Amino acid sequence: MDYQDICNFLYREARYLDDRQWDDWLECYDEEVEYWMPSWRDDDQPTESPKTEVSLIYYPNKNGLVDRVFRIQTERSSASTPEPRTSHNLSNIEVLSQNGDEAEVRYNFLTMNHRYRQTDSYFGTIYVTLSKASGEIKITKKKIVLKNDYIRQVIDVYHI
Repeated sequence: MDYQDICNFLYREARYLDDRQWDDWLECYDEEVEYWMPSWRDDDQPTESPKTEVSLIYYPNKNGLVDRVFRIQTERSSASTPEPRTSHNLSNIEVLSQNGDEAEVRYNFLTMNHRYRQTDSYFGTIYVTLSKASGEIKITKKKIVLKNDYIRQVIDVYHI
């Protein structure tokens, strides 16, 4: 994976969320992906363990993401009805390390979300582990550090 491949993959994943291409978005993830958004402690530090501390979102594998998308698509999620309009913007994409077909990447995000005539923004830093197998890049680990965690609504996968 070169830097441009990584950027193109991350931009495409964000576009799938904006375009509500849920099945394509799910294809970006490995079956064993850990998808985690820690919460914040009182001392301004994010929690360190999704298994022993409170998280804003935690799925230990892709099944959690599949279930979430199912609820969104079948309107079984009142938090997602009507679906918001989003714009995901990525910046400062940095490859922290690379070993063979695996890369550790850090980047910033800003998501604009419009629903019920109100626009909200969500921003933070994302850490992903990307693996390339059979010519395809997949996310095998994703940690989202949401910097504005005082929010007025339920946070969901399309906000970040």
